[in-house]
Amino acid sequence: MPPTTDLGARGERIAVAYLTDAGLRVLDRNWRCREGELDLVARDGDALVFCEVKTRRGTGYGRPVEAVTPVKQRRLRVLAQRWLAEHDEHAPEVRFDVVGVLVRPERPAVVTHLPAAFS
Repeated sequence: MPPTTDLGARGERIAVAYLTDAGLRVLDRNWRCREGELDLVARDGDALVFCEVKTRRGTGYGRPVEAVTPVKQRRLRVLAQRWLAEHDEHAPEVRFDVVGVLVRPERPAVVTHLPAAFS
């Protein structure tokens, strides 16, 4: 069984492939500041998308997307403000997506994408 960091990195690679196949353009991955980390920042047409990726091996503690709690949502809003302050990106729409990746042995991963999961 791979360590949690390997699982998370694998989930992010799967999420990037899924999102780019869906037409999004990834601008940044694993952007960090002292308040935390943004998994993915992407463009979806005119929209700027801050995307949280949650990867799990099973659903014993709920589906992966359920791990983005109100506390995590607040932190992601702060991180998005920090990212915007440091980058020259402008968009008429900013949204927060969540991608859940369920990694299963010997079977393809199951990806759940929730566009505009919270505001």
